[in-house]
Amino acid sequence: MEALQMLLNGFSLALEPTNILMAALGAFIGTMVGVLPGLGPASAIAILLPLTAVLPPTQAIIMLAGIYYGAMYGGSSTAILLNIPGEVASVPTCLDGYPMAQQGRGGPALGIAAIGSFFAGILGIVALTFFAPLFADQALKFGPPEYFALMLLALTVVISLGGASISKALAMSFFGYLLSLIGMGTITNMPRLTFGSTTLWGGLDVISIVIGLFAISEVLNGIEEKKVAISMGNIGSVFPSLKDLRQSAMAILRGSGLGFIMGLLPGCSPAVTTFLAYDLEKKCSKTPERFGKGAIEGVAAPESANNATSSAGFIPLFALGIPASPPLAVLLGGLMIYGLTPGPMLFEQNGNFVWAVIASMFIGNVMCLVLNLPLVGLWAKLTQIPYGILAPIILLISIVGTYTIRNNMLDVLVALLFGVLGYFLNKYKWPVVPLIICYILGPVLERSLIQSFDMAFKNPFIFVQRPISLALIIMTVVFVIISVKLRRRTRDSIVNSGYAQE
Repeated sequence: MEALQMLLNGFSLALEPTNILMAALGAFIGTMVGVLPGLGPASAIAILLPLTAVLPPTQAIIMLAGIYYGAMYGGSSTAILLNIPGEVASVPTCLDGYPMAQQGRGGPALGIAAIGSFFAGILGIVALTFFAPLFADQALKFGPPEYFALMLLALTVVISLGGASISKALAMSFFGYLLSLIGMGTITNMPRLTFGSTTLWGGLDVISIVIGLFAISEVLNGIEEKKVAISMGNIGSVFPSLKDLRQSAMAILRGSGLGFIMGLLPGCSPAVTTFLAYDLEKKCSKTPERFGKGAIEGVAAPESANNATSSAGFIPLFALGIPASPPLAVLLGGLMIYGLTPGPMLFEQNGNFVWAVIASMFIGNVMCLVLNLPLVGLWAKLTQIPYGILAPIILLISIVGTYTIRNNMLDVLVALLFGVLGYFLNKYKWPVVPLIICYILGPVLERSLIQSFDMAFKNPFIFVQRPISLALIIMTVVFVIISVKLRRRTRDSIVNSGYAQE
C-alpha cells in the first residue's frame, strides 16, 4: 500500500504540464528514432543528453526515459515494413513481420506490435512500482564489500552485451577501465594518467565518449555506406482484426512474462529475450510450420518480450545501479550528471524524483500507443528522409551538445576522436558497450575494493565472510554461466535465421 501511495504522489508530479510535455516529447522523439534505421535509442539519448542540462533533473530524465521506451515501440516499423533490423533484438520481428507486409498485412503487424508493446510496457512498470522499492530496501544493508560484489555482478552485463567475441568484450572492458583512471584518484585524490596536463585533472567526460562512440560514429558509418532514403508501398489499416487479437493474446502474455523475468537478470538484454520469446512461441504453437511465413504470433511475442525486458531493466537500474542495456548505460551516465546515483539510497533521498519518473512512464506508454497506431503512416514516411540531410544535423547537435556540458573544447576533441575510434570499432566488430559500462562502473568498483580492504585490515576474505556479498558473488558466477549459455543460444538462433550478429 505504501508503494501505491508513493505512486499517487508521483502522479501528482508527473501530471504537471511541464512533465507531461517532457513525457510526450520523449515518446515522440523515441518513436521517431525507432523508425529511422541506424539511429537507436542509445544514440538518441547520447545526442540529447547535453541539451537536457538546462532542465531540472526530473523533467530531463522523464524525457530521456521516454526516448528509450518510445524507441522500443517504434523499432518494429522498419523491421516489419523494410526487413531492416536496426539491432539484433529486431531480427525475430523481421522473421514474420516482413512476410506479413509482403502479403499486404503490414498494417495489422504494426498494430499488434504496438498493442503487445503497450501491454508489456505497462506490466513492466507495474512490477517496477512494487519490486524496485523492495530491491532498494534490501540494498540499504550494503557496505563497501557488498558494493564491490554488486559491481562484479553488474559487470556480467559485459558478457551478453559484448558482441560475438568474449575476448574482445573483455579487452574493451579493460580499455574502458583504463580511461576511467584518467584524472584525480577516487581515494587518493591525486592526478593519474594526466601526463602532466592539468586539463586532464577532471578526467574525460562520459558524455563526450558516449556521443563519439554512438552518435558521431553512426554518421561516419552512414557516410561510408552512402545511405539513402528508402521507399515502400501502402501499409493498409493498422488496426488488427478480432481474429488477429485472439491469435496474439497468449503470445503477448507469454512474451511479456518471459521478457520481464529475463529483464531482471543483469546482462540479459532484449537481444536475448526476443529470440527466446520467439522460440518459446514457436514451441507452444500447434502449427509451428506457419512461423517464418507470416504468423502474427511471431510478431507479438518478440515485440512484447522486447518492451517487457526494457521496462524491467529500470528495476535493477534504479534500485541497484545496474544498467542492463546500452540505452540504460547511457541513462545511468545522465543520472550521475545530475548527482542522482542509482542504488539503495535513491528511493530514500530522491523519492519524489523516482516516483515522478515511474508515474510518467505510465503516461508515456499511453502516448506511445497513440503515436504508433494512428500515426504509423507518418513514421513510415520518415524513412524517406535523405541521409545527406539527416547526417549533418546529427553531427551539429552532437558537437554543440558536447561543448555545452563543460564549455571545454577538449570535450569536443574527445568526442571527435572517439567518433573515429567508434567507426573503426564498428567496422571491425569490436563492441563499444563494454567500454562504456566499465568506464562508468570502474571507479565504483575500485573505490569499494579499497574501502573494503581498509575496513578489513587487508583481509581478502571479507567478501565471503559477509552473507550479502557472498550471495552476490555466487549470483555473479551463476549469471556468468547463464549469460554464456544465452549467448550461445542467441548466436545459434541468429545463424539459423539467416542474419549475422554484429
